[in-house]
Amino acid sequence: MIRNTLKKLFIIKFLLASLVFYGQQEIKHAVFIAGPQFTGILDEQNKEVWNSGKPGARDGYVLPNGNLLICWADEVKEFNKKKEVIFSYHRPAPDIELGTACRLKNGNTLISVSGKMPRLIEVNKKGLIKIAVPLQPETENVHMQTRMARKLDNGNYLVPHLLAFAVKEYTANGTIVNVFKTDIPALGTRQDENWPFSAIRLENKNTLVSLTHGNKVVEFDPEGKITWKVDNEDLNEDLLRDPCGVQRLANGNTVIASYGATSGVKLFEITPEYKVVWRYVGFNVHEFQILTTNGKPEKGKLLK
Repeated sequence: MIRNTLKKLFIIKFLLASLVFYGQQEIKHAVFIAGPQFTGILDEQNKEVWNSGKPGARDGYVLPNGNLLICWADEVKEFNKKKEVIFSYHRPAPDIELGTACRLKNGNTLISVSGKMPRLIEVNKKGLIKIAVPLQPETENVHMQTRMARKLDNGNYLVPHLLAFAVKEYTANGTIVNVFKTDIPALGTRQDENWPFSAIRLENKNTLVSLTHGNKVVEFDPEGKITWKVDNEDLNEDLLRDPCGVQRLANGNTVIASYGATSGVKLFEITPEYKVVWRYVGFNVHEFQILTTNGKPEKGKLLK
């Protein structure tokens, strides 16, 4: 009887030790990166497994079928793993900048167009424009009009406008139905340059926004109230440097790209309580997509 009791205690002790070990397991991610030096996929050992061969990408991600959809300032392309071009769209003039590449449920590709006539376009597989949504960026500065836009489940479009200090929700005819202002007192003054860059509608209906020169990431509820925010003061170190891409993982953590970091950490993952649990040092990152965690596919919303 004593022997059986000791055996049970040993098993329990072993199981507890195993839980502690796996609970402290180092986090590793495979990631798609769109950036100034490299655009492609890194595995969990930071080894290049796919390279587009063209740097300077602004937006993009891995499609469910394994193809890659990537946006540069002058073109949007879809590649298969063999780098064969499946889809392409080229800007119609050199004074235009493209900033979004997003494959929609209807098969169209959403592209943001900055220029004299700022707009969103939905392009079909043949590259023909099927829908055009006029935008109101409140500036003629082409480079600063907008960045990564996304189409919402309700059919509207979520668009960050940097110099307007606003994330605007548009209907298909260009009507603005909601605005999240980023020059509110809770975030500082306009001198803090809280320019919205990425805007993501989360599954809880909140909106997660990166604020580039403001070095912040903020989450708004549907009424525009701040429900969560992180800056370098919260982190107790200078990790947020011109944050661009941002992703909320299935575990509730947030991954942020520090595009302006000239050295050191370029991507990092934090818990809601601001604990840094993963860091990437390497290429500069404009936009990204976490693909796996410790060998398992990321189950969060991949299309951010």
